[in-house]
Amino acid sequence: MDLLLKIGILLFAGVIGGRVAKHFKLPNVTGYLVAGLFIGVSFLGIITEQDMPSFSIVNEVALAAIAFSIGSEFLLKDMLKVGKSILIITLAEAIGAVILVFLVTYYVFNQSFPFSIVIASMSAATAPAATMMVIKQYKAHGPLTRTILPVVAIDDAVGIMLFGLAMSLAKISIGSTSHSFLQMISAPIIEIFGSLLLGFLLGVVLTFLANKSKSKEELLSIILAVIAVSTGLANLLKLSPLLTCMMLGATLVNLMHNSNRVFTLITDFTPPIYLMFFTLAGADLNLSVLAQVGALGVGYIIARAIGKMLGAFLGAKSVNADDAVVKYLGLSLLPQGGVSIGLSIIVRQELPQFAAAITTVILFSVLVYEISGPILAKIAIEKAGEVNGLKKVAGQAC
Repeated sequence: MDLLLKIGILLFAGVIGGRVAKHFKLPNVTGYLVAGLFIGVSFLGIITEQDMPSFSIVNEVALAAIAFSIGSEFLLKDMLKVGKSILIITLAEAIGAVILVFLVTYYVFNQSFPFSIVIASMSAATAPAATMMVIKQYKAHGPLTRTILPVVAIDDAVGIMLFGLAMSLAKISIGSTSHSFLQMISAPIIEIFGSLLLGFLLGVVLTFLANKSKSKEELLSIILAVIAVSTGLANLLKLSPLLTCMMLGATLVNLMHNSNRVFTLITDFTPPIYLMFFTLAGADLNLSVLAQVGALGVGYIIARAIGKMLGAFLGAKSVNADDAVVKYLGLSLLPQGGVSIGLSIIVRQELPQFAAAITTVILFSVLVYEISGPILAKIAIEKAGEVNGLKKVAGQAC
């Protein structure tokens, strides 16, 4: 079947899936994934495994745009306000999930070290969109809500860095035992800081060019060009495209006076890309593999949830956070989405021997968490007494 015809079917399937999801009050991404599942290898077979290399450019563009948008949350003056307590809580909940998932995968399910460390590192990232949507919908405000927003902004960056470290350790453990401990540690550090440096330098360039742009059309072209260059150079230099593009966005938001117009343009441009990205991810889900890793998938979901909640509890307790934060923050951090799916695509490229099982577990996890995550976030906000908190604040101001 012609590739353009398949792209058209992919887009229509995603649109229909999104509408069905809205009807059941579920996030759009859930509809995209399920729609992709039906047209993919497990059911209709319109999108086959052989088609996936042809769509690789879609995945790269979507990942770059997601990382660039995450970078927009790192406004330095806001980061300085939230202080070290937010960083401690974020590290605690992310590392809590990674440790528990690794222990369950490695010791309970007897998986190999590289498999266990990579899939564990992918448990750290949270999908901020679902949680933020719930906060906006219920006009929530209070200590819990004020903690959730910076935590989910930093969370993905921490997850990406942990993933880079895990990938390096996995490759070393598979390739050779001749590497020294210093080499094992230095490789991911060089990759992480090299990516951040490249993203910063290109962010300075993008800020200069964006300030000189004469029209929206020219500005959009410049943004896409710099994002493409960032991804291409990162690939060429064996750095992380995700970290590079994240730093690109972070540099722009801090250096450019009116950076909102850049991120607004990207937001207007990317919906079809995201739709194709998530629908393709669903199409790549092979349910026959799920039957083989079903218990592992359930174990991953449970271990990640407990690790996130326990880590958030301990982190919040250690910084003497508000009781509502200590008790309910973990429930708000369970949604898993775009970044984790993107990392699974990197696994497919870098560690193909583990790709099928890891991708299936992650996609299964995303489906479960995208449905349950917003519900649990709503419960947390209700129990914290922060529903309609913005109205209460406005009333007090009057």
